[in-house]
Amino acid sequence: MVQSDPKGVEIRDAATVILVRDGADGVEVCMLQRNLQSDFIGGAFVFPGGGVDPQDAGDDLEAMFVGRTDKEASRLLGVAQGGLAFWVAAIRESFEEAGLLLAQTSTGETISFSDPAVAERFDEHRRDVDSGRRRLAEICLEEQLRLEVGNMHYFSRWVTPLGAPRRYDTRFFVAAAPPAQVALHDDAEVIATRWLTPKTALAENESGHITMIFPTIRTMLTLAQFESAEQVLEHAAEQTEITPMLPIMKDFGGSMRIVLPGDGLHPSGIYDAVTAQPVAD
Repeated sequence: MVQSDPKGVEIRDAATVILVRDGADGVEVCMLQRNLQSDFIGGAFVFPGGGVDPQDAGDDLEAMFVGRTDKEASRLLGVAQGGLAFWVAAIRESFEEAGLLLAQTSTGETISFSDPAVAERFDEHRRDVDSGRRRLAEICLEEQLRLEVGNMHYFSRWVTPLGAPRRYDTRFFVAAAPPAQVALHDDAEVIATRWLTPKTALAENESGHITMIFPTIRTMLTLAQFESAEQVLEHAAEQTEITPMLPIMKDFGGSMRIVLPGDGLHPSGIYDAVTAQPVAD
């Protein structure tokens, strides 16, 4: 259960997708750098994602899914109904921010942008969806596409700590990166795209070459345990229960710490708020 905020900060539903592929050195993850001027974690490297919008739900979407029903999705998330809106939001954000669209054609193949004419057409679709001129559902109907929700698996859930000016209840998903598409940041919300192994991302964050926030770091630590993208996807597909992670910010003698109740990675469950490194209690 998500705790209410005593300061009245609204907790907004959000979704993010961890796009994985196999590289020369193991699993690689698509990472986007947020605009340095962003008022929310500016400059940080993140997974594609954002808030769940009203446009991500609707009866007109029912025929546009492949591999998972709303009933199944809602059961996985522990909500009464409308669970697939989180999958749609993650797919939409991936398309808007990284140009990667998890969708199948009428022949059952993941859509390819290798044809320049198709790539140009979908670049326009991307701008339309990003600007709000059109819904992703309209693009799917026009292009005879179905969203690949069955191949996107629920991975984890993180809630922004109490006291933050913005709070999100974010569902993390994982999916294989579409093989015939090229990730390209939008140069608005995000300003750089990198494919990093979890170990490289963690090392660069520790050295200060990149910045990642606590949930991203913890996700990378989990991903670093796997040797292939297939192993990551199999692990996610087999999970039957996801525990919400709600970090707590506390002052330990003038040093801010993150306390993570029920933490399974570090005995004390206490981390440095700046470096996200575990500390003794």
